[in-house]
Amino acid sequence: MKVVIEEDSRGFLFRKGKFVKMLGPGVYRPFGSSRIDVASVGSGKVEVKGRDVRLFSEDAGFRAQTLEMTSNNGEVLLHFVDGVFYDILPAGRHFFWKIGREHTFLRLDLSRTEFPEDFPSYLYAHPLLSRYVCKVEVSEKQKALLYFDKKFVRLLDAGTYYFVNGLTRIETETVDTCLLQQDVVGQEILTADKVALRINCTCSYRIADYVKVITETENYRAQLHTAVQLALREFVEGRRLDEILAGKSEMSDFLSQRLRAKGGELYLKIEEAAVKDIILPGEIRDIMNTVLVAEKRAQANVITRREEVASTRSLLNTARLMDENETLYKLKELEYIEKICEKVGTITLNGNADLLTQLTSVLYGKKKGE
Repeated sequence: MKVVIEEDSRGFLFRKGKFVKMLGPGVYRPFGSSRIDVASVGSGKVEVKGRDVRLFSEDAGFRAQTLEMTSNNGEVLLHFVDGVFYDILPAGRHFFWKIGREHTFLRLDLSRTEFPEDFPSYLYAHPLLSRYVCKVEVSEKQKALLYFDKKFVRLLDAGTYYFVNGLTRIETETVDTCLLQQDVVGQEILTADKVALRINCTCSYRIADYVKVITETENYRAQLHTAVQLALREFVEGRRLDEILAGKSEMSDFLSQRLRAKGGELYLKIEEAAVKDIILPGEIRDIMNTVLVAEKRAQANVITRREEVASTRSLLNTARLMDENETLYKLKELEYIEKICEKVGTITLNGNADLLTQLTSVLYGKKKGE
């Protein structure tokens, strides 16, 4: 039987099932118990169907034309052919044809968390490496706490980071760097005179220590919410309803003072705290509305009486002046006659007296002094 080995192939001669040597291109006629297996060199990696290629590693011709690479446990080999990423090699011995190709390799230690400095950045997004890459993105308004196997390592600023997703468990926790707000809505509290109030308030704050607020406190948001509730309860429960309604700004000041002290313990900087709304029970609102209407009516009556007194005083002063000054009296009389005439369509006068005298006689019935 004739066996032809092409230029892009190599043969492996076996006699009685035992490997003898590697054969180059040519024509061969195995005889008896001899057998030749043919493998292509075009694929790059040495693969002989049904054979363990480690059997050929002692052959001088095989060693001269191949490259052996070993990948240990806990690492992977990134295989590049002619400078182009080709494959990822698991732990074990690997053989590659050197014929017409250049093979380079990059070791990735899975026990490390940082990629080598010479690691090609374009490989971070390669599908074959997705299981080995841990991508962390931190926005401009955040910082991130980095943990390796539950142990805090460092604080990450805004940006994109890549870590080796191997033997170490990598976790992150983000914290906000911008101004934050905590609202407490509908907090129901009894006053000293047993009136149930519902209070809405707000608190704005910043994180003062990004690491300690996470590593040394348990849920700082919930603790701040509780601190707001306790401060409101402390203020309201010792005061009567009238005092609370009259001292809304005092309540806000008290709230700010208490929260600033508590914020320091939680590694927070309290910027502002204020009461937004005080909501009364329905029956109390009705009573207060009735009182308010009564107060406003009383104020309106006082203003009306005051205006009436002022008007009467003005009339008295005017009468006194007209009584003392005949000319002023005459002018006032003419002023009123003018106003009356504006509302009259036609006036007919008879007699020899002057116009003003006759007109006055008509309006008043008789001349003044008669």
